[in-house]
Order: sequence, then structure tokens, then C-alpha cells
Amino acid sequence: MSTEYYPESARESTMVPTAGPGVLVADSSNGMEPTVRVRDLSKTFGSHRVMNGLNLDFVPDAITTVLGPSGTGKSVLLKHMVGLLAPDEGSITVFGDDIWELSERERLELRKRFGVLFQDGALFGSMNIYDNVAFPLRKHTELTEAEIRDRVMRSLREVGLEAAEKKAPNEISGGMKKRAGFARALVLNPEIVLFDEPDSGLDPVRTSLLNDLILEMHEEHRGTYVLVTHDINTARKVSDYVGLIWEGRVIHYGPTDEAFNSSDPFVRQFLSGSSAGPLGMD
Repeated sequence: MSTEYYPESARESTMVPTAGPGVLVADSSNGMEPTVRVRDLSKTFGSHRVMNGLNLDFVPDAITTVLGPSGTGKSVLLKHMVGLLAPDEGSITVFGDDIWELSERERLELRKRFGVLFQDGALFGSMNIYDNVAFPLRKHTELTEAEIRDRVMRSLREVGLEAAEKKAPNEISGGMKKRAGFARALVLNPEIVLFDEPDSGLDPVRTSLLNDLILEMHEEHRGTYVLVTHDINTARKVSDYVGLIWEGRVIHYGPTDEAFNSSDPFVRQFLSGSSAGPLGMD
């Protein structure tokens, strides 16, 4: 396996070696501290060890895609990052604070700085698209309805759903549900946006269009975007950085081009989709 890597940012690639030979961590001397820092994360469910001392850094203004075989803990990692799961061992630091050293109220406040797009959009079936997008604003802010409408309609325009505001989730396509979920994820102007398999269930064309939207919204809003996906084309298209997880650890983390040109047998096999290599059916 290759050594774990921690990229500094999508815009700056300066690295400094610390913590032992071959291990690279972010150089904080230029002020680009990681937005989220995961250190020695371990998590076990029953007899199954999902996270096994995992280390990752996520920094401002980068889109990072996390890849790996099914069952390797990618979605579990996202739940740890947003404070929905507590680690058995290790730490998750967000904006400089260990989230499990915060009070429950402080963690709730911290979550307002996150946006999350779930696999199916996770829309409320009893609400129309407008009210789905307005929900975080009504729950977490004291904005007036006029102010909420301005924010909601701006978000819907950005994802091309302005004309669908009165439709129910069961009246729109799967791709539109993803876009509505994206609008809701962005409506609080989050600094971190997490995507849990956003391309799941979409055909190749709609997947490509969603990827275009992710790139456009990141260019417009900036921030730390983290995608979990199985789609290699998505990783190639949208990522500044690619992380590859296997057996609860990071075996590669670096710039996208570096990942797709890696000589590591597992990285090459997974990104090429080859049957030949260390990854089997078990």
C-alpha cells in the first residue's frame, strides 16, 4: 500500500514532510489550515471494523472525491465529519475545533456551516420544492418570509428549478430531485458541502450535467466540497483531489492527475475498473 497523503489545497501544492518518512501533511505556514482534519479515526460496528486509523485533510476551495469499494466506510466518514457519529478512537477537527470536545449545542451550531446532498435528495414528500428548500431557513434562522423567498428563489434559479417551485417531489424526475436537494444544501450558504453518492441512480448524461452543476456552484460559492461516489468519471471531472479508501484506511490521497497516473496496483485497478489486481469479490 502507498503512504497516506494530506493535500494542502486545490490552489497551493506546497507540502512539508512531518510525522515520519514519506508522510506529507498540510503546511499551515501560509494560513491555509484544513477546514476538516481527520486523525487516526477508528470505528467498529459489532465485529466489523469500518474505520481503521484513517487520516485525511480537507481544505478550503477544493473539491475532494472519496472513492473506494462498497463497505469501506465512505458514508460513515461523512457522518463523522458532520458530527452524527462519534469515533471510537481518533479525532475530527472542524474549523480548528475537535467536534467531540464541543457541547451538543455547539455541535448543532457547527452543523449549520455544513450542507449535505443525500443520494436521493432526501426531500420531504409532504412539501413542495419551494418549502423543501425553505425548510433549513425556517428552522435555523429568523429571516422574514420575504427574505426567505429571496434566498430560496435564488437557490432554485442557480440549479435551474425556478419553474418547479410548486411541484411535489413525486412530480419531478430523479435528476430534478438531486438539483432540489442541492439547492437546499446551499441555501444556508455553507462553508462545507458533503455529497453522499450524488450521482446514484442517474444515467450518464444526467450524471455529467450534475457534475457541471457542482463545478458551477463551487466556482460561484467556493468552500470545501467532499464527494463520496463510485463513479470514476465523476471523480475525474470534478475533483481537485482524489482520496481512495480500502479496509478503513486511506491508501492514496493527492491531486486528481496523480491518482489517475498512479503506479499503485490497487489504485490502478480501482480507477481502471480492471478485474486483475488485489481487489476481489470478497
